[in-house]
Amino acid sequence: MTRRRKVRWATAAGLLTLSLLACSGEALAQQVQGWRKGKGYGWIWGKGDEIGALNALTPGKVVRAISLVREGKVYDLGVRFDRTSFMWPGHSPTEVIAFRTPEGLKRQQDLPAYQPGANPTGVAWRSAALFINDNVGTQIDSLSHIAVGDDNHWYNGFREAEWGGNWGPRKASADRIPPIVTRGVLIDVAGHRGLQALPSNYSISPKELQEALSAQRVEIEPGDAVFIRTGTLRYWGETGADRAKLAEHDSAGISLEAAKWLVEQKGAVLIGADNSGLETLAWRQGEFYPAHIFLLVEQGVYIGEFHYLEQLAREKVYEFLYICTTNKIKGTSAGFTLRPVAIR
Repeated sequence: MTRRRKVRWATAAGLLTLSLLACSGEALAQQVQGWRKGKGYGWIWGKGDEIGALNALTPGKVVRAISLVREGKVYDLGVRFDRTSFMWPGHSPTEVIAFRTPEGLKRQQDLPAYQPGANPTGVAWRSAALFINDNVGTQIDSLSHIAVGDDNHWYNGFREAEWGGNWGPRKASADRIPPIVTRGVLIDVAGHRGLQALPSNYSISPKELQEALSAQRVEIEPGDAVFIRTGTLRYWGETGADRAKLAEHDSAGISLEAAKWLVEQKGAVLIGADNSGLETLAWRQGEFYPAHIFLLVEQGVYIGEFHYLEQLAREKVYEFLYICTTNKIKGTSAGFTLRPVAIR
């Protein structure tokens, strides 16, 4: 064999070895950083860190996620939102207010361009002023969303007395969330149980997540964004105006134990669902949103809410490339009315 052929064979063998290594569990774990099995993430990224577990997403993890794309089919995971839409009751209403209209510009003539004879073509524009909450529609909670303790601290020990303010939190707000590009995994719990939607206050356990994953033949990898389907959004319709029907199922979600399993044993960096709060509302006495505290405050792991998962479930798409970016509105506590996508 000539030297040139030996080099070619060595190169091919090397590429094959790298390909096999990339598929091994050890290599997949190495594609994220900071995660420790049995412990999760936590306040490990330095005193000034504002993005938590998203620090774990290395270029290798992004490449792994992009490699999942085979067909180029895009799934819209966002829901349409307006003043009629169902939302968690602690948020303000939404209004879209016409600020400038073609008719108003021409009638009022309060701009130089609309003085008589100044605009012979009659061109005009439209713009709106928005009154909207930063925790509505398809959303991702920032790490400043939940504060606990007498000092009202959130992720990484940032305290309200030091980092709060009249124009939103000044640490770990939603505008700090970097673009998220990672592998997404759907766990269709409602489908696995043969239900259109889970009943009120249903609590999803780690065992049930494992059973659904086994039936789907999918494994969670460190650095994944994991989405739990309860079936709630099958009743969203155009704008989620049937509030009573949505409220009937919205209280179903994961338990604190399930949240811990997904982070400590599997390494999820974002856990989402198709409801308004991810976790079940069937809390034990003395608890109030315990999974939110564990994920956002203690682990720096993000929560996704009102992600539309119906089409993915119908087509049995259980792993995909997940892409989401939030609005860069300084001081917001969540990325809101988002339009994340799944690509297969």
